[in-house]
Amino acid sequence: MRKIKVVIADDHPIVLVGVRELIQRDERFTFVGEAVNSSQLIDVIGDQQPDLVITDFNMPGDSSYGDGLKLIEYLTRHYLRTQVLVLTMITNRLILTRLHELGVAGVIQKNHLHDEIAKALDALAQRRPYRSPEPPAQSVLEVDRHIDERVAQLSLKELEIVRLFVAGLSVSDIARTLNRSIKTVSAQKVSAMRKLDVDSDQSLMIYCISSGAFQ
Repeated sequence: MRKIKVVIADDHPIVLVGVRELIQRDERFTFVGEAVNSSQLIDVIGDQQPDLVITDFNMPGDSSYGDGLKLIEYLTRHYLRTQVLVLTMITNRLILTRLHELGVAGVIQKNHLHDEIAKALDALAQRRPYRSPEPPAQSVLEVDRHIDERVAQLSLKELEIVRLFVAGLSVSDIARTLNRSIKTVSAQKVSAMRKLDVDSDQSLMIYCISSGAFQ
């Protein structure tokens, strides 16, 4: 039987070594490469054409591939035959939902890695997606039926800042563009996030993209 080629990417040596040893002990898989940042990961994938990539969600990245959702979306769009298993410490439901919507084969919380990795490998060896014991993720739009009401609470200045943020500008960039102080822009962004009920930049980005309200 043909072995499943695996590439592992994580900038934490302990995780990298632990997962690599597990893969090397399993006769169904063959370890073909590893990476500690996103650019290195893309290079290894290009060289080895793996069947499975096991990658950390947060890794050192660059402007080309980044990390987090940007990297995962790149992987799922450009390597359709490669399964992607994501390792993460993030528990934010919006981000986990978005990962599943991007088509990853599975997500494992790092604090459950020891308990879940073997189960995940069993599923992926059979080309089945792995679902952790967490409740199944739902679409952001299904979870929140009051997006329009929340967006309506934003002031015009807050709307302007959120639109620029979704377009890819940092707080400093927005401050320069609008000729406002960084402190003012930061406060207005925090206020908008509170009204939209999101608690991080990634959650804000997912919320805005999913709602379509800021496109």
